[in-house]
Amino acid sequence: MAEVIAIKETFLSAPKFAVVGASKDQTKFGTKVLKWYQARDKDVTPVHPVRAISQKEDELEGLKTIRSLSDLPSPTETSISIITPAKITLGILEQAKSLNVSALWLQPGAENEEVINYINENGLANKVIYGGPCILVDGDGVLKSLL
Repeated sequence: MAEVIAIKETFLSAPKFAVVGASKDQTKFGTKVLKWYQARDKDVTPVHPVRAISQKEDELEGLKTIRSLSDLPSPTETSISIITPAKITLGILEQAKSLNVSALWLQPGAENEEVINYINENGLANKVIYGGPCILVDGDGVLKSLL
């Protein structure tokens, strides 16, 4: 448990944040997470990959979107919230590992057994929050502990 708290503190201590999974749909958790960062004046970037079946969004919640984690200006200083189906999460984790992202927070439902195996087999267990904690529930408490 103490390890998860330490990862959360590392995650929320980053100077920059990114959200993978935000959309124009205000009811979706990806958008709620993006707005959570905005409400706390965090430097946040929405990542909106282009898929054949989805529309390309150049802006979400007034912020310019990027297409890939590799488009982040400083990925090693960016903590990433992931709110995607597990099969997409796996690819995001692979990108994050290659870019040496410092911390990732998988929102509930963004992982499955394959994703968890990837985390453990690739030395990411000390960088990834997964298995249930939600930034919308836990985030403010962690931010207060950092003061």
